[in-house]
Amino acid sequence: MRRAEEVRRVEHIMGLPISLRIDDGDIDGDIEGDIDGHVNVAAADRVFAWLREVDARFSPFLADSEVSRLDRGELEPHELSPDLVEVLDLCEEYRVASGGAFQVRIPGRGLDPCAMVKGWAVQRAAELLRAEGVTTFCLNAGGDVVSAGRPWRVGVRHPERADQLCTVLEITDGAVATSARYERGDHILDGRTGRPATALLSMTVVASSLTEADATATAAFAMGAEGIDWAAAREGCEVFAVDAERRVFRTQGFPVAA
Repeated sequence: MRRAEEVRRVEHIMGLPISLRIDDGDIDGDIEGDIDGHVNVAAADRVFAWLREVDARFSPFLADSEVSRLDRGELEPHELSPDLVEVLDLCEEYRVASGGAFQVRIPGRGLDPCAMVKGWAVQRAAELLRAEGVTTFCLNAGGDVVSAGRPWRVGVRHPERADQLCTVLEITDGAVATSARYERGDHILDGRTGRPATALLSMTVVASSLTEADATATAAFAMGAEGIDWAAAREGCEVFAVDAERRVFRTQGFPVAA
């Protein structure tokens, strides 16, 4: 074991602030080139470089991204990168599981896998940290969090009052994601109708990975009221939701902080 440097960093990527905190602590394993003990700084550099790469490759808002080129018909299926194939396969998995509510190809709109990409990319970043030997960290992408090493407290914003929280949870070695209307309005569409999903005010999901938590929260929000029970029934998921009637729903295992 060696001592490593504490890191706190924030960058604006994928249209949102992404923050990383790596606590002081012991670093497992031998990492080649770790002469000055600043392994955490190097790991953070790799995390943000990966997230910038994902944005460049998968953003539907960049004309030269792989997603945009695929949408224009400039790429054949066999020409896609393994990463994009994985993302599109996950999108299809959640489309089927949600009965079509989770959809990356809404009629009249271009291909937009952003609802999957963020959680998938940040989860990959967390796995990169672990591969570098980092054991205690909190990676926050616009309020969606993956953490490890110790209990971390995460506040969930009140869906109608920006200066208040509606709950605080505590997670260790897991992830939490919230889909809501308060930041970007009615931006989540029900893929079955093409119309904005408005039956819920917010949907928070805790799971073992941010890929699962984020995609489940988005799909459940798109499904509307039925999405609460659907998300709660998914293996390994815990749910906190507020519907349009201001009713609060919480599964028994949701990790509310003491």
